[in-house]
Amino acid sequence: MATVKLKNIKKTYPNGAVAVQGVDMAIEDGEFIVFVGPSGCGKSTMLRMVAGLENITDGEIEIDDRVINKVSPADRDVAMVFQNYALYPHMTVRGNMAYGLKNRGLPKTEINQKVTDAAKMLRIHDFLDRQPNQLSGGQRQRVAMGRAIVRDPKVFLFDEPLSNLDAKLRVQMRIEIKRLQRKMGVTSIYVTHDQTEAMTLADRLAVINDGRIEQMGAPIELYNNPATLFVASFIGAPQINLIPVQFDGKNLNSGDLQFSGFKDLPENTDLILGIRPDVLEPNNDGQLEMQVDLVEQHGAENLVYGALNGASTTDGYITEICFKTNQNTQPAIDSILRLHFDHSHAMVFNKETGERLI
Repeated sequence: MATVKLKNIKKTYPNGAVAVQGVDMAIEDGEFIVFVGPSGCGKSTMLRMVAGLENITDGEIEIDDRVINKVSPADRDVAMVFQNYALYPHMTVRGNMAYGLKNRGLPKTEINQKVTDAAKMLRIHDFLDRQPNQLSGGQRQRVAMGRAIVRDPKVFLFDEPLSNLDAKLRVQMRIEIKRLQRKMGVTSIYVTHDQTEAMTLADRLAVINDGRIEQMGAPIELYNNPATLFVASFIGAPQINLIPVQFDGKNLNSGDLQFSGFKDLPENTDLILGIRPDVLEPNNDGQLEMQVDLVEQHGAENLVYGALNGASTTDGYITEICFKTNQNTQPAIDSILRLHFDHSHAMVFNKETGERLI
């Protein structure tokens, strides 16, 4: 177990491309941190810098207060689980899990005990003498995790380890990863672009955008109190509804729509009104009028999508809206609904800067 500190770390490639722009972060002993963000945002680069697989252009990385910038990957006491499993095809499961320990020169009896214990923990004990090509994707990912576990590292690093698995297996594996991490208490950093995966796994999330941390905190904190428009739109499924508005001193206005209850906002400034789908509800006196064009049934709940009538259509913000409801609410396609929201549950952002104002 260990603490990890990133101090103003930067990564610039020889062609001038900037991947990481001065990131600061402190990860506590035993904490499960998830880096989440869109492809190309720098999250995997940051993870690889901690692992020693990418050089740092500037700044410092510490593990247990030891600066590891120039320490080789093998001597950092970290273990990495990759997206593509990275197993040796000519070795058995036992051989793959034992390989790193043999290179360290550990006694054979100790290696066997570590491999056996990890295999039992991961429920792959019956597969120890099989080749990787005789295993399913989920079993191979367990082998990759077992290879990391037997090293007894200070830090686990996960680089999108579930991306190659089907949807059902991803759910099962993320539950197992979380249980395993809690049981072992090892400090862990996990990279994903899947915000549902990030929300369910993390003690804290770091939302990465363009090589910077937009916001960091507990998943529910980022969902309920996003600091920026990017965080609000990235965290949450289905995505937050975004309506372009302006403030006239009394109300927010968007085309023919007017929303009361807001104050202390800049006038003559392009703003974005954000409304989560789960705070909208059908009401004949609602502020929004929707023409239904799709109902997605998810079992216990339905997601209803449609055009938002009367709203401004500026700058690519599509006048579409979504609300979440129970399974018994199934409005007809092309029907008109009125939707209500409490203004205290809405958010307002500066369109240009992305800053949250309310």
